[in-house]
Amino acid sequence: MQNKTFSPPGQRAFAARFEAQKIAFGPVVFQCVHYAWKRGVLQALADAGEAGRSVDELAATGRWSAYALKVVLESCLSAGVVALAEGRYQLDKTGWCVLSDEITRINFDFVQDVCYQGLFDLGRSLDEQRPHGLKALGDWPTLYEGMATLPEPARSSWFAFDHHYSDTSFPEILPDVLASAPRRVMDIGANTGKFACALLAYDPKVRVHLVDLPQQLALAEPRLIDAGVRERASLHAVDMLDATRAFPANMDLVWMSQFLSCFSEPVIATILARAAAALAPGGQLLILDTLWDRQRYDIASYCLINTSPYFTAMASGNSKVYESGDYVRLAQAAGLRLLTTRDGIGYCHSLLRFVQDEA
Repeated sequence: MQNKTFSPPGQRAFAARFEAQKIAFGPVVFQCVHYAWKRGVLQALADAGEAGRSVDELAATGRWSAYALKVVLESCLSAGVVALAEGRYQLDKTGWCVLSDEITRINFDFVQDVCYQGLFDLGRSLDEQRPHGLKALGDWPTLYEGMATLPEPARSSWFAFDHHYSDTSFPEILPDVLASAPRRVMDIGANTGKFACALLAYDPKVRVHLVDLPQQLALAEPRLIDAGVRERASLHAVDMLDATRAFPANMDLVWMSQFLSCFSEPVIATILARAAAALAPGGQLLILDTLWDRQRYDIASYCLINTSPYFTAMASGNSKVYESGDYVRLAQAAGLRLLTTRDGIGYCHSLLRFVQDEA
């Protein structure tokens, strides 16, 4: 892996100290900005335009007390979300992002509704490699067992987060999936069946085998029926943590999208070994995932790196957003060889194509 730093070149000690304080008070700022956004304060400033509004003018609407406005807007000011000129607050560029940038809003909702309370138990989760923060949402061993009954608003925020990152890549990636002209495709970690539906609609000759927990397949089947492709789809309920459960055999192509990051390295090793064993002669395995070391921009790496604590505290207790080298190493141990890598798919995805290693 290449050397990596997120600090500006030549950063001075005083600036570094300021950055450290931003980290220390980060949760406080997050909640204040979240309040200002969700309660309409930022929108009121956006509506006021360059003229801005004073605290008294905002309080006069009766929507917020002057006290609440002062506390929240001063915190937003410190974060560059708003600007203050001659006693009047205006929406700054970062505030416009919170209001109008889709990925910012999705990330905000995901952190607030899914992760925030549970992250208090991150330390214990790291030490014991169990998702102790998950109790903030429900009583399940991992998040995946509870996905079908996840309470709102966590459910909507989780699916918005997951689908926004994955769905943007589907139209672009389908030609890659079909490049080797597969007829039997296995979608491991099929989730709600969105990819399977897209692939089946794209190529009428393909048959897809969806492999996932029974709870997830129960969500996928109605989608397949609604899309009119159920007759070309087979559903296989498999607990990925059970290394003795083989996958359906004789597959031309095995597909995994944003899936392996849900598991620890030892479990990934068993999944890849079973996937390799399921391939027909000449078959290929494709992994589409968000790999933090293969991002063009630091902003993408930053978001991906800081998604890993969600996996620790909320999802599984022992998984993360991986580097590409982790997957390559584990695939090699399963008898697979990296054939090609393609980056820049969708928002931040890379596609790793593996073949059986004949050496």
